[in-house]
Amino acid sequence: MSDAIIIATAGIPAVALITERFVDQARFVAVARGMPALAQVQLPYPIAGTGPDAIARTASELTPAILAALGL
Repeated sequence: MSDAIIIATAGIPAVALITERFVDQARFVAVARGMPALAQVQLPYPIAGTGPDAIARTASELTPAILAALGL
């Protein structure tokens, strides 16, 4: 979340990729840092350790949501 906030503050379109388990914490951080409207896309939890195929599948599935969040 912090990286996305830093990037967005610099005027670069950004989207935070947040696992389902940390959505509430991410929203709290975004509000606390003055960026409540920062785009967020939820990843399944867990994602780490699921293997290259699962990560590639998740990336393919979420690419449209990420591009939409960036306005592309």
